[in-house]
Amino acid sequence: QVQLVESGGGLVQAGGSLRLSCAASGRTFRSYSMGWFRQAPGKEREFVAGISVSASSYYADSVKGRFTISRDNGKKSAYLQMNSLKPEDTAVYYCAAVSGNYVPSQTSRYDHWGQGTQVTVSS
Repeated sequence: QVQLVESGGGLVQAGGSLRLSCAASGRTFRSYSMGWFRQAPGKEREFVAGISVSASSYYADSVKGRFTISRDNGKKSAYLQMNSLKPEDTAVYYCAAVSGNYVPSQTSRYDHWGQGTQVTVSS
């Protein structure tokens, strides 16, 4: 069983940066691929970025070049560095884990979810 806890959200001005963290419990973190998703009010939860067991990374087109996903297996954590933030990045951000060396973009494919952290970007 894996439990995930996100942190690092907050209020930032457009053009600013935030770094989200996702801390995992359990001994098998290195066998999980990790994803970051976000959900804005009235919208569906959407894929933002993912990193596989072998550390291959994937991004939604809307965040390519601005966001960077990483992982530290020793710390059992995943991170999302968000730069050049825009008001449309405002959402609750969730991390999720899926067993195996692949990064699906569908929420239904993930086994474990965190509680989310709010990111608000003001214009």
